[in-house]
Amino acid sequence: MARYTGPAYKKARRVGFSVLENGKDIARRPYGPGQHGADRRGKSSDYGTQLKEKQKVRFLYGLTEKQFRKTFNEAAKMDGIHGENFLRLLESRLDNLVYRMGMAATRRAARQLVNHGHILVDGKKVDIPSYRVKPGQTISLKEKDKDMVVVKEALEKVVKRVEFVTFDVNKLTGTYVRYPERNELNADINESLIVEFYNR
Repeated sequence: MARYTGPAYKKARRVGFSVLENGKDIARRPYGPGQHGADRRGKSSDYGTQLKEKQKVRFLYGLTEKQFRKTFNEAAKMDGIHGENFLRLLESRLDNLVYRMGMAATRRAARQLVNHGHILVDGKKVDIPSYRVKPGQTISLKEKDKDMVVVKEALEKVVKRVEFVTFDVNKLTGTYVRYPERNELNADINESLIVEFYNR
């Protein structure tokens, strides 16, 4: 399946969760999209609840089902809690860290920056959004791209950064300090439901 390029708001309303993490996408119409979106109520089955949780996280990080499942399987081979390891792997993606550092306003914009070759990891160009960054590695903009308007606008909107990344606004260089703790990630995600979904 190709990557979804339609409205993020529609996806957010479908799962009742802000995939842009700012609440704007579900603030105006906090019900499902479509003609009967406001009328669809009723208790969801266990399967429906687990599927919705899986879709929430998949839409949040902007992955295809194949990528999502592959990452989930990799997390299963790691020591520790499966669900938390899964979220850590998703957070370690290059496009996500570019977004976390504030160089892009959304993960979709961050993916575009990476795809177009504007991002360096440890001084080398990496144009693969799913590239897994290791703690200690540095992420920066190419020297000739440091005046990009979209990056400057995104940086101006940053209020607070997560603690597992550092960023130097003057040099436009950041470091992935460590893997995130669970309490530093979105509290509205119940990763155990995703584990249950795939382990059915």
